[in-house]
Amino acid sequence: MGKLITIDPGKSKCGLVIAEISERKVYEAIIIKSELLGDYVRNLNSVEEISKIIIGNGTYCKEISEKLGFLKKEIIPFEEKNTTFRAKARYFELFPISGLKFLIPREVFILNKNLDAISALIILEDYCKIKFSLHQNIDVKTWLK
Repeated sequence: MGKLITIDPGKSKCGLVIAEISERKVYEAIIIKSELLGDYVRNLNSVEEISKIIIGNGTYCKEISEKLGFLKKEIIPFEEKNTTFRAKARYFELFPISGLKFLIPREVFILNKNLDAISALIILEDYCKIKFSLHQNIDVKTWLK
């Protein structure tokens, strides 16, 4: 089976996750400018076997789906209600606070630029009804593309 792409669509930027269901692993998690998404996915599709694309059904779902229509892959709109809110809690599951950092308010550690990618992860997990882990090579400092 090929990899899945999940997108949390937005007007100016989108969260994007690439995952393998059988391994329950996320191999890429990025935030990308909406105008660059089509080219990025086109290039990705040339090197990866993409089986389907799951896209959050909220803001700009239709516009982003149209941008990706060239793929001739199944594009599945899926419920994304409250994913940004839930992404804050999931952030700390993925990146637990340790040591003396417990004394600092948690909100200081959340980089809002990362929440779109985590929202895309939540859409994926809700769609597949399983939790995914991050592949060891994912560097959260480079999520913004």
